[in-house]
Formats: sequence, C-alpha cells, structure tokens
Amino acid sequence: MKHVVVNGPNDVRVVDTPKPEPGPKDVVIRVSACGLCGSDLHYIAKGGLPIPGAGPMPLGHEVSGIVHAVGEAVTTAAVGQRVIVRTPAGPLNAIGSGGPGALADYLLVRNVTEPAIDFDGRAFDTYLYALPESWTQQQGALVEPLAVGRHAVDKAEARPGDKVVVFGAGPIGLATIVSLRHRGVDNIVAVDLSATRLALAERLGAQVVCNAADRPWEVIADQHGRGMTFGIPTVGADVYIDTTGVERVMRDIFDKCQFGARIVIVAIYNVDLSLPFVQVMAKELVLKGSMSVGHDFASVIEMLSSGRIDVAAMITHQFDFAHVMDAIATARQADKAGKVMVNFPE
Repeated sequence: MKHVVVNGPNDVRVVDTPKPEPGPKDVVIRVSACGLCGSDLHYIAKGGLPIPGAGPMPLGHEVSGIVHAVGEAVTTAAVGQRVIVRTPAGPLNAIGSGGPGALADYLLVRNVTEPAIDFDGRAFDTYLYALPESWTQQQGALVEPLAVGRHAVDKAEARPGDKVVVFGAGPIGLATIVSLRHRGVDNIVAVDLSATRLALAERLGAQVVCNAADRPWEVIADQHGRGMTFGIPTVGADVYIDTTGVERVMRDIFDKCQFGARIVIVAIYNVDLSLPFVQVMAKELVLKGSMSVGHDFASVIEMLSSGRIDVAAMITHQFDFAHVMDAIATARQADKAGKVMVNFPE
C-alpha cells in the first residue's frame, strides 16, 4: 500500500509499505477520508517531531473508514463497519514516528481490546466510534478537528452571554466557533487575514468578522465594549481563544484585555515568547493551554447528530489520495483554504 511520510524539513513523500495485518487484539481500517490538519503542515515544515533517531514521520490523524480486518480477540468491531477512528492517542500513535498515519490506504489500530488510557492518564471509552448511517465519511473525518475546537471552548469555560474573540479562522478556529454557538454563545468576533476564511467564520456563526490588517481591536471594542483597568484602556471581551500561534496576537491580548479575562491557547508557536506576565498577576488573567487528544469525540458526534448545526462549509477542497501532494499544497494556502479533505477509493 501507499502512505505519506515526512522525511525531513519540507520533504514529504508518498512511499510504498506493506499492507498491515492485524494481531489478535488489533483492527485494520481501510481509510475512506482523512483531513489535513495545521499540525500536519507544521510537521512538514519542521521535518517531523524532534525525536532523535525516530526516522520518517507518518502523517494523518483526522480519519474515517471501514473495518477491513479484525484480530481474533476483537469483539467490539466487525468487518464492513463504518467507523471514526479516535486519534491521536494510545496505541494508534498517529502523531509520532514509527507508528501508522492515516494518510494511507490502510491503518492499523493496535490493542483495541486493552483498557484505553490517554497520554494524560485519563481513561476513555473506545478507539472506534460507529459512523452514523446518515453521515458521509467526510463528516466523520471532521470529528477530530471539531473535538479540538470543543475542547478549547471547554477550557475557556465559555457560557451563554460571554463575549468571545477567536483569533484565526482556519479549521480549528472554525471548529471553535461551531462549538461556541452550540454552547449558546453568540457574541463572537472572528479575526483573520483571509477574506475566504472570514466568510466561512461568518457562515458558521461568528457575529462579527474582522480582517487582522484592518484595526481589529477597534472592531472588537465596538462589538464588546470599552473599559479601563488601572487607568489603561481595555476592551470588554470575556474570552480570547488563539488558534494562530502569532506572537503579536498574544502580546496584544495581554495589553488590551480587561481584568479577569480568560485566554486559551490552541495553537503551535514556532518560537518562545517573552510576554509581560506581570499582567497575568495584575489583571488576574486566566491563561490555559488546550490540546485535545480525543477527549471530546463522543460529545462532538452527539452535537452533530442533533441536526442543530451544519459544518459542511468547513470543507473547502477535496482531493483523491492520488493527488495528495496537491491537497497538501492547497492546505498551505491559508488565504484560500478551509479544511482540505483527502478521499480514498471505495
């Protein structure tokens, strides 16, 4: 079979590898759809994870597919079953070196009969979720990025009536907006440099959108109000969620946020930041990181199954696996692309 690996900085390849066979406790998935994540692009640029001697890094962790083969000890999955694969976690090792990635014809999910324990020591229910009959495989592959956005909203403790700013309207920013709206939060400002992505943010529920190059803090203040903290002008947003990884964004938040603001970081920063942390103390800010590793799959499936929201607009481009390099090139055009989906032949 073929799968995609990062071989070095900006060196991504489609390579041949033996088709996996399941051990007694394993399941092999025939991949149907796999989304491209911003973290995939980060790993491509950096040459993979910085693990000495790890070798090429397989890519892909937003995946749905069909159970192709099961080990003799597996009783929770059946050949032919349509599934969403819970990643990146545990024995799948979809993020990391040496394990399988989902940008491949087939995906080996190991030890599904063993207790499921995540990176953070938390137990979870399953590695494989049944794909609802009414869903497309592409909808199933959206569950993982939507779970990232939902986790960030949980970390922010966002609630109806909050005034929220989402920096970045890429796939994770869009997933965050969807989860905020489902939570009952409607006073949302989305900030991005891409007109295409801002249009998607508005379509998915942002009340106000603003180009980051066009005085965004004036727009935020007009929408969320103005105030003063220690004699310094501030804006009245309750929550800031940063999906950009841009240093200037975080500096501006620290400078302009009001007393008691909640800040959630769900972005990969390429550099260490020097920030005025005296403001964390003086303004009593709440600063949290958010890295979903699948905690929210079940709740996202429930959210989508409710029929209250339509996330189809998140997918802006689709490519066959034979054109995966074109898919990657498109995903790197942040001004044009939302979620880029790679589809596999039935």
